[in-house]
Amino acid sequence: MNADAQDRYLFRAGSLLDPLQPELLGPHDVLVEGGLIREVSGQPLHAPGAQVISASDLTIMPGLIDLHVHITATQLNLGQQLSQPNALTAAKAIPILKGMLGRGFTTVRDAGGADLGWKQAVEGRYVEGPRLFISGHALSQTGGHGDNRAATDFVHSAPVCSCCFRIGQLSRVVDGVDHVRKAVREELLMGADQIKIMASGGVASPTDPVGAFGYSEEEMRAIVAEASARGTYVLAHAYTAAAIERAIRCGVRTIEHGNLIDAETAALAQRAGAYVVPTLVTYDALASEGARLGLPPESVAKIGMVREAGLRSLEFLKGAGVRIGFGTDLLGESHRLQSNEFLIRSQVLSAQSILQSATTTAAEVLRMENQLGRLIPGAIADVLLVKGNPLSSIGCLAEMGTIRLVMKGGKVYRNELSDRMSPG
Repeated sequence: MNADAQDRYLFRAGSLLDPLQPELLGPHDVLVEGGLIREVSGQPLHAPGAQVISASDLTIMPGLIDLHVHITATQLNLGQQLSQPNALTAAKAIPILKGMLGRGFTTVRDAGGADLGWKQAVEGRYVEGPRLFISGHALSQTGGHGDNRAATDFVHSAPVCSCCFRIGQLSRVVDGVDHVRKAVREELLMGADQIKIMASGGVASPTDPVGAFGYSEEEMRAIVAEASARGTYVLAHAYTAAAIERAIRCGVRTIEHGNLIDAETAALAQRAGAYVVPTLVTYDALASEGARLGLPPESVAKIGMVREAGLRSLEFLKGAGVRIGFGTDLLGESHRLQSNEFLIRSQVLSAQSILQSATTTAAEVLRMENQLGRLIPGAIADVLLVKGNPLSSIGCLAEMGTIRLVMKGGKVYRNELSDRMSPG
């Protein structure tokens, strides 16, 4: 990473991408100072002492946001991952973080596994990666999506210390209203920004059918109440329309995946003001390379149903006017496919709506409106310089060599334009 002594930058870009505008704006200057966007102008700016970056052939745009990642999911077989030494899992997670930032994702929401230490490591620049919003350990009922024990495992009731986990453990098993209340409080105590729960069965877990319900309504309401009491919210893993409907009625704010949603439930989500975060690229990855990379056979068998329904879910969400966030949910070696989510969604959604899902809508989910997702005065200086026009060809964000510069919080992390930088 670059230890930038300079904290004032003046970008002279050929065009500006504002996700709220349907077309690129013309040439713009953007002044960055003290980690923030100080000024944005269609006229040349004068900024003595600033480092000037000449990019008349490039588009300047805000950094991207991925709302569903697992930075410590270093392999596809999550149960097997728990036998890895902690140091090995951490070492394998570091390039995952660096790769996300290099692809232009300056902010990510970890949906289970990352703890406060990872945030501190990134913020202290000991590890190169995106800004993190962490969920701590996702909460799962016994036998649910977060329970990685096989049916042949011996199930015992010996207590486990709530703060003692393997680094590769994405979730914790907890049952009952009083116990889930305590678990939420513990996760918030340990630094969680939001709480993740399992509201239906899933693919990567060994014993729960996709159509199974997760927590009871009483448990979900207790979890939502505890999160709300601390000024935060709950995101829920949920596939089926019935599971999504239950979660929304219980106050869940964002639905993760949602592949098997129907038109009626999409309309309910819109009326409730809930967000849905599809993660379609992960099913393509699991289908094409899951078995080869160690996904258990019982998980491989579940992929087809949710994968085929993915694009149809986008149609329902689009038709109902649901606010859609951008997520990927990739595991292990498949993290490299993160930007392919843009391509998959483009079969149904417009380029502008996809860009909004990864910028302005994602910022709303994180409650960071006007701080992330746009290049406006006062916003955090997360800046990309890209070759091409993502508003007319969203696929360019998935192409090698498109992203020429990545800035996060006013610091340059990826720079292929050093020959275009000069003192102001």
